[in-house]
Amino acid sequence: MVACTDNVILLHGLARTERSMAPLRRALERQGYRVINVGYDSRKGDVATLAETSIAPALDACADGGRIHFVTHSMGGILLRQFLARHIIENLGRVVMLGPPNKGSEVVDRLRDVPGFHFINGDAGLELGTGEASLPNSLGPANFDLGIIAGTRSVNLILSTLIPGPDDGKVSVKNTRLQGMKDHLEMGVTHSFMMRNKAVIEQVIHYLANGRFKRAG
Repeated sequence: MVACTDNVILLHGLARTERSMAPLRRALERQGYRVINVGYDSRKGDVATLAETSIAPALDACADGGRIHFVTHSMGGILLRQFLARHIIENLGRVVMLGPPNKGSEVVDRLRDVPGFHFINGDAGLELGTGEASLPNSLGPANFDLGIIAGTRSVNLILSTLIPGPDDGKVSVKNTRLQGMKDHLEMGVTHSFMMRNKAVIEQVIHYLANGRFKRAG
């Protein structure tokens, strides 16, 4: 069990809600963490706006004096990178990102102009392309304790045809990587459901406690 003053802020992904992170919340609470499971409407604002309106209130809800960890899914990791580019978080602990488009997603490159894409994904979704000037590629390397889990299984074979190399159905493994990360782990899980996977949750808990992922041997 961890010190009861340690906090974990959860940030869900694009077009999802805080309910998608509920299994993680319950597992982390059983470990003794104080968990703030953030909900935000990913279609109402760009990444900069969503980062400010979702993360700042979550920080206010954290227990005083404890470390503040983050676990993010998909675009939630980009929100955190955006926030950390503008703010210093006192007592920042460890960060685990699940399927983050840290170098963008080719799916956005190919589908951004398809009717309905903006309605479903909002302004923030349009910012997640892979170009050199895209938002994810403009935020710089990680200067915090970061572990990343990338999925290698896809149930969306159509989208996977748009993505070069191994992918999770939305993001390629290579594009989850970020300069400055401490550890990177590939797992046979899909983008949409990785945050509910028991093995993934176990790895999240292990990284928060140890600063590395658990590997056989």
